Amino acid sequence: MQVEKPDTLLSEINVTPFVDVMLVLLVIFMVTAPMMTAGLDVDLPETRSANLEVDESKLLIVIDRNQKVYLGDTEIPAERLEDTIKANERIKTEKEVYIKADESLPYGTVVKLMGILREAGVIKIGMVTNPMEDIIPNSKSEKQ
Repeated sequence: MQVEKPDTLLSEINVTPFVDVMLVLLVIFMVTAPMMTAGLDVDLPETRSANLEVDESKLLIVIDRNQKVYLGDTEIPAERLEDTIKANERIKTEKEVYIKADESLPYGTVVKLMGILREAGVIKIGMVTNPMEDIIPNSKSEKQ
């Protein structure tokens, strides 16, 4: 007794395992993405003001506790700071910069940078901060 072979080949691909693997990878990336911290280690000052939405694509200038200035991830030497900022094409076109400064810095260091940015034509300067934990109880609730 001879078994007949079908004339056509079965060429279906089972995509269920592929979809399962892709969903697992998606979940892994969704869980780990918020944990990734990019940039330099800076202790940001805390504020009580409401958080504003910061566009991640905007230009970020970082000043660390050693007063080193970074434009994005690139360190700018102090002697070339003013020339580098004034020559930056992105600053000229966007006219918006966010400053991420260490809280231990002298006030004058940040103000000097803000002055250089204004001279370079920046119209909007934002300060990146951390939200302050409510340490002092609400004064209205104490009076009641």
